[in-house]
Amino acid sequence: MKEYKWACIGCGHIANEMAQAMAEKGRHFYGAFSRNADKAKAFTERYGIEKLYRSADELFSDDSIDIVYIATPHNRHIEYILKAAESGKHILCEKAITLNSDELARAVCECEKNGVILAEAMTVYHMPVFKKACEYIKSGSLGKLKMIEVNLGSHKDYDMTNRFFNPNLAGGAMLDIGVYALSFVRFFFSKTADCVKSTVKLAPTGVDEQAVILLENPNGEMAGVTLSLTAKLPRTAVVSFENGYIEFENYNRSARAVITLLDSEKQIVLESDRNTSPLTYEIEDMESAVSGEENLMRLDFTKDVMEIMTKLRKEWGVVYKEEK
Repeated sequence: MKEYKWACIGCGHIANEMAQAMAEKGRHFYGAFSRNADKAKAFTERYGIEKLYRSADELFSDDSIDIVYIATPHNRHIEYILKAAESGKHILCEKAITLNSDELARAVCECEKNGVILAEAMTVYHMPVFKKACEYIKSGSLGKLKMIEVNLGSHKDYDMTNRFFNPNLAGGAMLDIGVYALSFVRFFFSKTADCVKSTVKLAPTGVDEQAVILLENPNGEMAGVTLSLTAKLPRTAVVSFENGYIEFENYNRSARAVITLLDSEKQIVLESDRNTSPLTYEIEDMESAVSGEENLMRLDFTKDVMEIMTKLRKEWGVVYKEEK
């Protein structure tokens, strides 16, 4: 497979993790851009990146770039996605990929028009443990899917100016952590949920601080999702079937899952390399999609999850300035 040249927009925490994942593969970003010039300079020096762009437009005009990785706050994603598509570059964008389903529809249309791959950087869709679990599920031993339980919560400083609670940065639990939990549910659901109910607590800034979400799809599969930005929750996920269940540790970056069969005392353990960054699997699958070999980026799931998140935020009255 061709070695593709990647450029990074945004040089924050997750961009550093992606650069480290590149390094694990003996690779590096070819170029980078950030509106914070000092941060961008330090980023390029730290990871041996060849090109430091003075503007996003300079990056997009560079014909040597094959794939753009977007790691900015959510509310800047659509701007960069559209420009990347117009310049004929494939796009891997951090989650949540856009603010809402209307933005995502625009992004998909532009990418299709320009013949480029658009994908969300969602670890759940790419980690080996999840692929192994799917293979076991397809064997039929567990029977039909019945229920999914998934939690994700962290204790953030109650600072209304930081990105977690700041509406000007598209803050809130839904787009920051809810996208992981809902993507996990969608990965195992046979169809997307058509019945969605919830209860929510809003922060003083008006963004969602914590929520409990209940989902059901046309096949009677159900899920319960618990999210919080102010309470630490175990990153546990349980997928329950007629004949047993699968437990995932640290599910958004899981390297281990345990299958328990109801008619057997034996447990089946699925594992992958804990020393390999989950982001390396995103890189591999993205390049496979770009090459035309196999597209495992699950844009269909991304669309389904975005529709649910958009619906819920409308019900909660959580509206960002870009949406007004």
